[in-house]
Amino acid sequence: MEVAPTNKKAWYRSWFNSPYYHQLYFQRDEQEAAAFIDRLVEKLNPPASSRMLDVGCGRGRHSIQLAAKGFEVTGIDISEDSIAEAKQSETDKLDFFVHDMRLPFRMNYYDYAFNFFTSFGFFRTRREHDNAIRTIAQSLKTGGVFVIDYLNAHFIENHLQYKGEVEKDGVTFNITRWLDETHFYKKIIVEDEANLEEPLEFTEKVAKFSLGDFNDMFAFHNLQIQDVYGSYNFDPYHVSNSQRLIIVAKKVK
Repeated sequence: MEVAPTNKKAWYRSWFNSPYYHQLYFQRDEQEAAAFIDRLVEKLNPPASSRMLDVGCGRGRHSIQLAAKGFEVTGIDISEDSIAEAKQSETDKLDFFVHDMRLPFRMNYYDYAFNFFTSFGFFRTRREHDNAIRTIAQSLKTGGVFVIDYLNAHFIENHLQYKGEVEKDGVTFNITRWLDETHFYKKIIVEDEANLEEPLEFTEKVAKFSLGDFNDMFAFHNLQIQDVYGSYNFDPYHVSNSQRLIIVAKKVK
């Protein structure tokens, strides 16, 4: 496995490998992932022979749904633990790799690339994010399609819930959110009396990328925006009211 020259203490390396990350965000009905993939495939209408890349795939919940529809799917993620679990679902149509999205991967190979559930915006510099977009663009054939599912920064700015508490299966997550000019932050304190002597603390940091920011990054790597949606139901995007920013772009050369 290639490893990008980056700070080993980056927050996402420990948090994404933590079982508490998956407990907080992904202990939900797999029908939710299946329903979204059904709507996405209906919207895109990809040929049955399509090759697909799921970037930042986690434990592979979306990749598995896509492969079940007969597509050839590859999932990549920086989290070794997530990929170890995802590999248990590998088939002749589905494989997974530990890989840093900032590094090249299978150039001019895929018909579609996806980045779901705000699996972007985590790196320290704009150049690193540009490198990730370059990786995705280069992985696509000319005419290939990239779909990114990101938070809508304008909506979050206006609706930020600064304090919250979530309880799941005896584990309490105390959450504190804040923002500055360029990022959103979320401090998560995990209390698990059955398994932890002391609470664990993680802090997420996600860039405030707007539609304009993505347009600039995409254009530099020959990705042209085709459609923009504001929800998992593919409602029209509204800069102030939409909770999501879902962009469909095509590689033009």
